[in-house]
Amino acid sequence: MKRLSTLQSLCLAGLACCFAIAPAHADDVEEKLKAAMSSDVRTQAEIERDANRKPVETLQFFGIQDDMKVIELIPGGGWYTKLLVPLLAEEGAYYGAIGTSRIETALSGAPGFERMNIIAKDARLYREEGARFYSLELDSLGINDADMVLTFRNYHNFGDQGRAAMNKAAFDALKPGGIYGVVDHTARHMEPMNNSNRRRFDPVKAIKEIQDAGFIFVDFADLHYREDDELEYEVGARSVSGNTDRWTLKFMKPE
Repeated sequence: MKRLSTLQSLCLAGLACCFAIAPAHADDVEEKLKAAMSSDVRTQAEIERDANRKPVETLQFFGIQDDMKVIELIPGGGWYTKLLVPLLAEEGAYYGAIGTSRIETALSGAPGFERMNIIAKDARLYREEGARFYSLELDSLGINDADMVLTFRNYHNFGDQGRAAMNKAAFDALKPGGIYGVVDHTARHMEPMNNSNRRRFDPVKAIKEIQDAGFIFVDFADLHYREDDELEYEVGARSVSGNTDRWTLKFMKPE
């Protein structure tokens, strides 16, 4: 898996600590996730993305358990929310934060989503006039003992200030030893910004920024490696849409 091998070599040796701890009750987690994937609350379009997004394998890589307190940053239309809330409903807790209006509208009254929590409603997600990327203002997420913070395909949407604010919010919300999981579309390392890569992000730069926020780089997964994505085209282009190469990175707040 050439790209991630290159990524690993670019990261300073010794900074990535790999943990091979199998989550407790892994079978229960998988069963609950597969049940959520079959729920009527999901649309056919969402179901059709399952094979590409590999939610069970992705969440297992991050080490999710059904009794965790989990925060999802910028949940968008709720693709992962519809899987996480049922998984955590009995023994854990789900918190959606920042950019949550769509899941509040669509899911707040849905059966089984009574325990979906929305936090940081005062967070301000905005673009300066003429800016291409978002900025983020918030005091905190209001939680400091989360087991896991997750965000999917959002990192590229922010400018320097927004990414730093999101990483700090994740760090402050986690308990020591908590996990920060980030997935996004891959850009070539150190490639200048252009219209084709505007919704992609350099994974090496992401690792450096997230480490600078205080996190330990734990591991990466090649679950979303796509050899036929040459990292040349915009992610919505017909040749790569729905089949982009994505990096999947796992970090930990130091104990």
